Amino acid sequence: MTAPDLNVAAPVAIAVAPNGGRRTKADHPALPMTPAELAATAAACLEAGASMIHTHVRDRDGGHLLDADAYRAVIAAIRAAVGDRLVIQITSEALGIYRPAEQMAVVRQVRPEAVSLALRELLPDDSHEAAFGEFLGWLRREKIVPQIILYTPEEAVKLATLKERGLIPFEDILVLYVLGRYSVGQKSSPGDLLPFLAPGMPRFGHWSVCAFGARETACVTAGALLGGHIRVGFENNLFLPDGSPARDNAELVAAAATAVAACGLRPATAEELRKDWQRTICEIVGGH
Repeated sequence: MTAPDLNVAAPVAIAVAPNGGRRTKADHPALPMTPAELAATAAACLEAGASMIHTHVRDRDGGHLLDADAYRAVIAAIRAAVGDRLVIQITSEALGIYRPAEQMAVVRQVRPEAVSLALRELLPDDSHEAAFGEFLGWLRREKIVPQIILYTPEEAVKLATLKERGLIPFEDILVLYVLGRYSVGQKSSPGDLLPFLAPGMPRFGHWSVCAFGARETACVTAGALLGGHIRVGFENNLFLPDGSPARDNAELVAAAATAVAACGLRPATAEELRKDWQRTICEIVGGH
């Protein structure tokens, strides 16, 4: 096995989270909500430098939804637009509406390539450990890549403890560090990442960062420089680095790609992202 060239930086994966479950077109007219809109957004963000799209689906009134048929329609539309050139990750986010069993059920029905799982939602207390562990085992068997959403350093420690106890059936597991909260006026700062990376904190082989507000690009670029990957988009932020409103999600992806390039890094392709996952979390990637 050839040793990696430590002087060559690994490519940085840029994920786009184009809609989330809270915002609507009243927040921004270019926020995609339908399968056709999400497919067009996916194509534009791919060209801007994204390698993954994180998708939410909505009900007829624009509300947050976890529904297998709605997810299948969105996945089909995006695949028709971009083929396999983007990883499609669905969310299992509860948004205060769904219980853990319902969140896991929709993932089982959809069988996506990848899924995000908020640790605090899927494991609200110790009584849910067995079900969570069994679900992760199912994901591995089905070659579905999980990404664990972590809102605090304490949650990162909890996840590492679960892995030490054998509840996480992967060599390693993908995580997303969320800098801030879903609240009005939330503005993240690059320094918000430091507690997750402090001495003594657990280290994960593939980690990403997302942030809120106009310093989103600064926050995710700091993450990339420290060895992480990045997520941007209207789910968390509507503004360009200069504080002006972004025209669309692709502008936010382009801003991140430009910042990464200015630091001597480059955006990863979806193929490179999948290969990185293979190295990081074992041989489960593929088959979708």
